Amino acid sequence: MFRFYYVIFRNILLLPRIIWKLRKMTEDERSEEDCYAYLQRIVRLIKRTGRIRTEVYGKENLPQKGGYVMYPNHQGKYDAYGIVYGHEKPCTVVMDKARSYFPFIRELLDMIRAKRLDKKDSKQAFGVIHQVAEEVKRGRRYVIFPEGGYDEKKKNALYDFKAGCFKASMKSQTPIVPVVLIDSYKGLDSWYLWRVKTQVHFLPPIPYEEYKDMKSGQIAELVKGRIYKKICELKKVSC
Repeated sequence: MFRFYYVIFRNILLLPRIIWKLRKMTEDERSEEDCYAYLQRIVRLIKRTGRIRTEVYGKENLPQKGGYVMYPNHQGKYDAYGIVYGHEKPCTVVMDKARSYFPFIRELLDMIRAKRLDKKDSKQAFGVIHQVAEEVKRGRRYVIFPEGGYDEKKKNALYDFKAGCFKASMKSQTPIVPVVLIDSYKGLDSWYLWRVKTQVHFLPPIPYEEYKDMKSGQIAELVKGRIYKKICELKKVSC
């Protein structure tokens, strides 16, 4: 966590201007490409001041056309930034509503037209997933964290995947892209300042034809299994 506050401190003079810029781009309804380009600038700033090196693998696995949902394991505050760093085309995220209104986070999510999901309101959550499915069907790309949360002790281990998250892909009938994050918890949740390395692995997509006859719980286990297998291959957890 110390590294997180260190990054804020290092950029404290820039933060008001960044927040102003985020609000301005939202008000002006700038294109998704422009907003994503600015987001990537912010990510590079976080990486540089946070002394974070991120290695990206499997870009060739990403679908070249159409929308899709990426489902990564969840480790910490840096997770989405690491994915954005490695994902060249514009994408956005579904985030826990309770955590989405902090200064800077609020403006950032508004700029990239992210979705806020209320975990305590099943009706609202269903509506958000339906909206995501409609947008993905029209070509947008989303990141949804199926574990729902994380803690500092979790590291490279996995929690159960929530089946409801996969309704977005089922409804949109689009590819599922499993994403493996390795050591991402070190990015902004570590208590030291020496240089750290994280990894992002985009796995081969699961086409709709492969999962169309499955129930959401089965899909959750399928995706979790592929992520777990990759983590095992990288020898980050005992299998």
